[in-house]
Amino acid sequence: MAIVGKKFPDLNVNAMNEMGDTFQINVLEEAKNNNKKVILFWYPKDFTFVCPTELHAFQDALGEFEKRNTIVIGASCDTAEVHFAWLNTSKDNGGIEGVTYPILADSNRNLANMLDILDVEEVYNDDLEGYLLKGDMVSYRATYLIDEEGTVFHEGVNHMPVGRNVNEFLRMIDAYTHVQKNGEVCPANWEEGKDAMKADRLATAAYLSQN
Repeated sequence: MAIVGKKFPDLNVNAMNEMGDTFQINVLEEAKNNNKKVILFWYPKDFTFVCPTELHAFQDALGEFEKRNTIVIGASCDTAEVHFAWLNTSKDNGGIEGVTYPILADSNRNLANMLDILDVEEVYNDDLEGYLLKGDMVSYRATYLIDEEGTVFHEGVNHMPVGRNVNEFLRMIDAYTHVQKNGEVCPANWEEGKDAMKADRLATAAYLSQN
């Protein structure tokens, strides 16, 4: 169920950082209490294949997110202990050593279930006369952009084999910030420095005539 335009769920979730500290993060409070935007990106599993490329890509762009007053948080359904083991595995061995942002450890799957991003379904088994779970009970590659009031302004979900483009999230944060500051809307393929427009028919016609 889509939550764009709604507040992010108010839930405390275990997390791990590079220092080996286990603590709790409430994504909604991170945005509201710090007056910052948040990007929360979910990946299926630690010690896998596409996943480490994404975690390193977000780390490489961390400074750009910070310039945009945005907190980066990773998330999966692995335990905090497994996160820490992966954080202590070198990059040339498929690990994420060097990642400095926190990673949620939603091992009870409460938040992933609330967001409806789990790879799981109930299938009735005639022989057992009951339901079995089908799927890996891991999250898809879901991404949430959350504003300073805790409202979701973007969500997207990729299937397991398809990695994300981190630059696109930077672009969307720029666009949403422009809307917040200027009250204009951002057309297709808008980037920082390009023309935006007022949300009316005449402004749209003028923009289309020039682009």
